[in-house]
Amino acid sequence: MNDTIAAISTPSGQGAIAIVRLSGPDSFKIIQSLFQVSGSRKPFSITGTKGLHHGWIKSGKQLIDEVLISHFKSPKTYTGEDLIEISCHGSTYIQQEILKLLINEGARMAKPGEFTERAFLNGKMDLTQAEAVADLIASSGAAAHRLAIDQIRGGFSSELALIRTHLLNFVTLIELELDFAEEDVEFADRTRLKNLVNTIIEKISGLVASFELGNAIKSGVPVAIAGETNVGKSTLLNALLKEDKAIVSEIAGTTRDSIEDCIHLGGIEFRFIDTAGIRETTDQIETIGIDRSYRQIEKARIILLVTDATAALESSIRWIHEIITRIRDDQHLVVLVNKSDIDGAKASAFQKSVTEVIGYELSVIMISAKTGDGLKELEEELLHLVNFKSLEDSNVVVTNARHYEALTKAQTALFRTLSGLNMGTSGDFLSQDIREAMHYLGEITGQISTEEILGNIFQHFCIGK
Repeated sequence: MNDTIAAISTPSGQGAIAIVRLSGPDSFKIIQSLFQVSGSRKPFSITGTKGLHHGWIKSGKQLIDEVLISHFKSPKTYTGEDLIEISCHGSTYIQQEILKLLINEGARMAKPGEFTERAFLNGKMDLTQAEAVADLIASSGAAAHRLAIDQIRGGFSSELALIRTHLLNFVTLIELELDFAEEDVEFADRTRLKNLVNTIIEKISGLVASFELGNAIKSGVPVAIAGETNVGKSTLLNALLKEDKAIVSEIAGTTRDSIEDCIHLGGIEFRFIDTAGIRETTDQIETIGIDRSYRQIEKARIILLVTDATAALESSIRWIHEIITRIRDDQHLVVLVNKSDIDGAKASAFQKSVTEVIGYELSVIMISAKTGDGLKELEEELLHLVNFKSLEDSNVVVTNARHYEALTKAQTALFRTLSGLNMGTSGDFLSQDIREAMHYLGEITGQISTEEILGNIFQHFCIGK
């Protein structure tokens, strides 16, 4: 924290503009030795808390590039330190030359995520907000972007801070009782504490439950396209992607491995996986592909089971039952009756028969992957199953596996607290369980952190951020 760091903040490669950043106690001194204000013969000096300057970066008498220099004075900066941003032309050579000059003048190359790590260490943001910076950079859809923005604004942190404050107030009273053990006094009302713990458990349970949706939106919702051979799975994938991604052939078993690609619907990224056709076969290679199909079905959040309206109903019903026996409670199954363009009446009767025979609450949609009929209804059903509306109505959604793990551990400690209250456990054991819950909540925001935790978080950032 006593040195000055520098890095190129824009992606590698050539572009119109690039940004080189400098942060630390010698930032102003370093830039003043390299920068000449346009139209001025006087040495450059920084005044004021922030400003924008046009001029040239020089190496001795050699001009390197025409640039804009933005300076921000500590502590009102992103990192909490004196900060310089150099906007230069996007030539890779220019970027590297400027970075080399900064290092020659006393800066060192920043590590991945070190600018944001310094912002955290200087109290400009907590750990959840720092992690949200990386999520915001990686967001590829409106929903993932909104979750990251909410976290950067501190919604999650505020929720956790309120919980910790309530627990701290009670644990203080319980520990005060221990100082007056001989007097047998009770400062912490056990009934109120029990009600508080129940309320907090309910809130944390909601946060834990939100992780499934939050993680799916952050990483993309996995959707497996499954079914027998030659029912139109690859044609459906191509229709959804609006490109010829998968090979389509009348030969059964053409797709022998999983093919994956992503599209955005309603601001949410869906990862569609076209799987090998499921059937009984002695072909060794095709058997491996079918095994992979079942593995993809196990991983998927949504399963699109494609059936052929022109084929035998009994065979389709058998495979629908087969998939139903494999899916979990957190998965959704949608049956697609394909090839409605060949015989619409038969497809409609097929759809009705499937709905009646299965006797199972699932969606059955009639489509034509070839003409695109029914795809709009399918897209609407996908958005309904993800339940984006519940995300919009929810204040906080957990998207980070580290947060999920810490919340689960805090929840376990609070269940022990509740059990102890019901059994009349002594205050010292109650205090220990409450403090353990507070510890795990503090780990999330960084109030309690270790070098290992910080290292694991910031090593995944890009250099320059």
